[in-house]
Amino acid sequence: MKFIRRHDLTPHTRIEMVKLAWLNQGIYGKMTHIAQEYHISRTFLYQLLWAANLQLEMLFSDQQPHVQNADPLFEPFILLLRLEGKCSIPSLSSILKYFQYQPNSVGYLSECFQYYGRALPSTLAMAEHTVVFYLSDEIFARHQPILVTIEAHSTAILKIQLASDRSAETWKAHFDDLGHHHFHSIGMASDRGRGLVAGYHAACQDARWVCDRFHEFRDLFDRRHQLERKAYAAIAKEDEATKTFHNAKSEAHLHKRLQRYEHAHHACEQAIARYDHLDLLLHLLRDALHLCSPFGRLRTVAGVRSELMLLFSLIEELDDAMLPKLLQPLRSHLDDILVPFGQAEAMHAELLGLLSQQSLDALVLAWHHEHLSYQSSPKQKRYHQHESQQWLDFAEGLLDNQFTLLNVLVFEKLETIVQASSLVELVNSFIRPYLNSSKGQITQETLNLIMFYHNHRRYKSGKRQGKAPIELLTGEALEVDWIELLLQHTQGTSQDPSLTSSSPLALVSHSDEPTTPSQIPLGPEALAPSTEADLSWSPMDAEAA
Repeated sequence: MKFIRRHDLTPHTRIEMVKLAWLNQGIYGKMTHIAQEYHISRTFLYQLLWAANLQLEMLFSDQQPHVQNADPLFEPFILLLRLEGKCSIPSLSSILKYFQYQPNSVGYLSECFQYYGRALPSTLAMAEHTVVFYLSDEIFARHQPILVTIEAHSTAILKIQLASDRSAETWKAHFDDLGHHHFHSIGMASDRGRGLVAGYHAACQDARWVCDRFHEFRDLFDRRHQLERKAYAAIAKEDEATKTFHNAKSEAHLHKRLQRYEHAHHACEQAIARYDHLDLLLHLLRDALHLCSPFGRLRTVAGVRSELMLLFSLIEELDDAMLPKLLQPLRSHLDDILVPFGQAEAMHAELLGLLSQQSLDALVLAWHHEHLSYQSSPKQKRYHQHESQQWLDFAEGLLDNQFTLLNVLVFEKLETIVQASSLVELVNSFIRPYLNSSKGQITQETLNLIMFYHNHRRYKSGKRQGKAPIELLTGEALEVDWIELLLQHTQGTSQDPSLTSSSPLALVSHSDEPTTPSQIPLGPEALAPSTEADLSWSPMDAEAA
């Protein structure tokens, strides 16, 4: 049941209600009679009575000095717990109650976060025309779609939208709104969502679309895992047949169990060979989808098409009825898969006008190993870092004084080639814990708050370590932390937080001045502990930058 603040109950009316309740305490049926007379709930009447008792107790007790302004650490504290700590609002309320912080109710905290979210936009706005590459996807909260678009290299969330559906019209409006905020898309990488792709083509007709490799090849790599499990099952059956054979006593049993063993051994050999062959071919397929060859030469569309068609033929010849069915959509989508290699082919011709083939190959290999180092285990990471530095040293010996400039140029060019939308899945995984802690009951204001936190927090590891997505997008460094930016933004954007309905009940004189969360008076006893004692892949490597 939703509670509604009734404006017809003036302060004087409420005082009369409290007086009647006070005088009739302990008389059976009187509270119900008063509640019915004023058309209110008995719970509300008891709340008023409790507030009156509290105010009278404070009025006639010894005056204690108290702090009139809120502790400046209270707002950062609840924001850190909610966003950095990913606490649910009930858990956050429990933490505040344990330390006897006020206010600590779930309703107050929920309205407080809604206030912050209302002061934030759902779409980034740029001061001038900005060329970007989109990564877009859909994430669901209790079957309600959330449309997310990020920028490929900075991972900044450009727009996050709680939508009624995920049709082409909704996605088109989504991308049109980004255009109105000075974003110009040169391309987008995504899965094959019908509404998503159709909406993007309708909004950005001249831009290119790149299909996501993870979604394209996922079924094929899942089949490898299935064959691996079958191989282990066959090994277990062979081992069991071996034990059964050794336990046989009579000659008849020996002969019968020997046949079972030979059958299990043959099936095991077939299962292992099937898995080994597919595993080898998929390793070759993954290598064929790298932007460059092992010698550093950027691959061409024709070369990659030839390699993939050969690998598809070899995979199809394996003794597995499922593989031809899985390869059919890959063959039909081959042109979409090869789009990034067309960009790499044009880039190769452009860069050859600036440096020799040998030095270009060395720089490409250096970039390739550096790129793989961010996706590898610690042991492989060290290997790729070592290889990258070796090729950089080799290129420096060839280019001399031009090395620094050309190295930056080649790396920046290669970073613009996007082959996957895996980074948007990373952002989705960042959002998902908040959806889980809210039990799927998400609002646009909460999404705005999550978007602001993600864009202004600094990465703690990886190639973007120490940088916030908004810094990478705009090129401008943030002077303060995201919490200070959020508080500054909300205080400067809105002067009417509308939190009075969730504030603690109190009988106070009417004031026209609204109260913000930071203005709610908190006494020192409310902001201190209650005791004086010390409280102790994916199957495919992501090629997006």
